[in-house]
Amino acid sequence: MVLGVFNYGYWFTNVVHADRVDNMFTTGGNKAHSARKRMLSNIYSKSVVTTSQALLAQMKVILHGRFLPYLENTFSKVEDPGVFNVYALLSATTMDVVTGYIFGLKSSSNLISDPEKLDWFLDLYNSRRSFNFWPQEFPGLTSFLERWFGFRLVPKWVDEANGQIEAYTKMMCEGAARAMQEKPSSIVDTPVVYEQLSNALAKEAKKQGTGQENLEAEIASEMLDHFAAGFDTSGITLTYVIHELCRHPKIQARLQDELRTLSPSLTPASAPEIPDGKALDALPLLHAVIWETLRLHPAIPGPQPRVTPPQGCRLGHEDGSYYVPGGVRVSASAGLLHLNEKVYERANDWLPDRWLNMEQMGEEKRKNMESRWFWAFGRSVQPAQTF
Repeated sequence: MVLGVFNYGYWFTNVVHADRVDNMFTTGGNKAHSARKRMLSNIYSKSVVTTSQALLAQMKVILHGRFLPYLENTFSKVEDPGVFNVYALLSATTMDVVTGYIFGLKSSSNLISDPEKLDWFLDLYNSRRSFNFWPQEFPGLTSFLERWFGFRLVPKWVDEANGQIEAYTKMMCEGAARAMQEKPSSIVDTPVVYEQLSNALAKEAKKQGTGQENLEAEIASEMLDHFAAGFDTSGITLTYVIHELCRHPKIQARLQDELRTLSPSLTPASAPEIPDGKALDALPLLHAVIWETLRLHPAIPGPQPRVTPPQGCRLGHEDGSYYVPGGVRVSASAGLLHLNEKVYERANDWLPDRWLNMEQMGEEKRKNMESRWFWAFGRSVQPAQTF
């Protein structure tokens, strides 16, 4: 149990934003963070996502016009296609889906159909991973050494890679802005997320009587955060799903049988339709495979830093028995929490069946598995206590 509202902005400020402009992820103050969250939370809610006509139309195009044809062309013409980079394909797919929902298809990426652009983007994005430590953990020292001594802890080309990614983001933002002005003739080109955020920020600026000259930079920073986090974590998780299914052919066969019950079917020859979201959500083995993959291979397995609130807080699984003063960095690791043998028997093994027939388990065990110890998506915290 965690008692306190944590500030995570100071750490993430040095991780993902455009032009050093804060977004929801990097905002430290609870009030500002909550205000931005209210502008966007509904657009990502399950009820909105599963009923969005724009997203449904976009998914049809991406699945039947890009993804399935790519697989068919790759494997139908060659007896031995050699090594197949499934991570690249899944990253391209998740990037196209996420940016399509954010910016509309006309303004979004099309990495599945453009291998050169895909290689360019993944090279830029992944090349920076090994150089995150110093600016994340010691931003002051990193800046001080460069400013006063000309000594860089991070190579200059990392800044250049970040600049190219930011320019790519701004290009998609500009396309989405034009789509809003021109009123897209096709629903697939609707910039769902971009439109909601830009309208909300413009309304807020008018309400407060402030200028709107920084709105473009704010939107670009927010959108970069959204698609970077969305495509990356989804691509990693799906890659591990494929990896585990290849290692467990019997479970793979069971999942194939379950997926064949869907109508319409998901094959290159099928009609350009996709199964209803509720039907997919009701497939027990599919749910189990995804949850077990998230448990054993969380996309963000390492520490997720937070800073305790000014008044301090209490930490402790059962009774909050440890008092931590304000302004102290604390962390929780999903990768470690998910390996608790008392909650997940044979925790190091990939066992999707552990998530089946959950209704037959005791309520306490089910809560432990599904919420208390399951941190694949982080964990909400209770209101701060005053000491």
